[in-house]
Amino acid sequence: MLSIYPQISTPGEDPGSNSTFLDSEFRYVLFPVAYSIIFVLGLVENIYVLYVLRCLRGTKNMGEIRIYMTNLTIADLLFVLALPLWIDYYNREGDWIYTDYPCRLTGSLFFINTYCSILFLGAISVNRYWAVTQPLDAASSDHRRRGIIVCVIIWVVTVSMAVPYVILPGTNPDKNLTRCFEGFQNQTDFKKIIVAAPHFAIIGLFFVVFFLVVVCNFLIAQALLSQSPTQSTIISRTSTSTMSSTSRRPRGLKRRALQMLIAVVGVFVLCFLPHHIIQGPWTLAVLRIKNGWGHVKWSEEACQALSDAHQITLLLMGLNCILDPVVYCFATRKFRRFIMTHIKKLGKGEGFSQTANTQLSMNSRNQSLRTP
Repeated sequence: MLSIYPQISTPGEDPGSNSTFLDSEFRYVLFPVAYSIIFVLGLVENIYVLYVLRCLRGTKNMGEIRIYMTNLTIADLLFVLALPLWIDYYNREGDWIYTDYPCRLTGSLFFINTYCSILFLGAISVNRYWAVTQPLDAASSDHRRRGIIVCVIIWVVTVSMAVPYVILPGTNPDKNLTRCFEGFQNQTDFKKIIVAAPHFAIIGLFFVVFFLVVVCNFLIAQALLSQSPTQSTIISRTSTSTMSSTSRRPRGLKRRALQMLIAVVGVFVLCFLPHHIIQGPWTLAVLRIKNGWGHVKWSEEACQALSDAHQITLLLMGLNCILDPVVYCFATRKFRRFIMTHIKKLGKGEGFSQTANTQLSMNSRNQSLRTP
């Protein structure tokens, strides 16, 4: 049961404790298969996303959100690149055969991907809310500097939270196996409380961000649905290129914006919310604190059910690295248009360079048409 939160594995166990490691055997079959699929799809998708974002780097009105997308894609790639070691770990039924440092590194990458994804999706939600509610300001401003500052803050905060992964031991002996960020059930109650406290602090922070995302997207939907056709046309001019039919433009813009917010909230609800609901009770069940804060009497059936649910939520969190590109498609029309153009070019036998040149020439032509 990999925990994505920092764990303290200092030597010394509770002399009166001899708890059995709470395990879910099905994960040793499910995780290698699922993580292998996520590894292949995630690697291909995110490398391709970086390529598309690079080709669109000259698009001015994508400046800030492109920065968020690029950083989110990098965070997803860090997680994907760590997956082969986790696949091997589960193939060996929870036995870490490498040294302690690779365990710490892969654990930190798992943590960084999870919370960078959460924070960057939150930043994208705020950016889209600002673009919908302040369309004229969004059209007349670049705001790339703000995007860079927000990204630096997110990386500093997330990496700082992951520091305990790097400086503290990550492996624990469990009978004839070596667990990676698992197997803390036999430590003293004091050490278990120290392990549990960061879990609940980070769970609280997640729900703050989740609340912000839900509120922003609710306000976006409310603003879009209450706009008159004239208002919608103004917004569409700030975020999309000129279309032949202005009567269809507001409806299309509203539909795409609503699809984007559904995609963002959907990723949160599917990938992150179940884990953070289960994480608190699971932490107390697996640590089995005997006295004081965190002591709960769990039946064996309840503990096993929490363990099984926790494994499923871990797998769902891994899906975010292949679902994030879906959010990009809904977030900006230029991103989606580039992909559609590229697919058509590949269907005709043309390669990456022709697609990039075509898209860049389209961007230049549209920019020149807007200049007068």
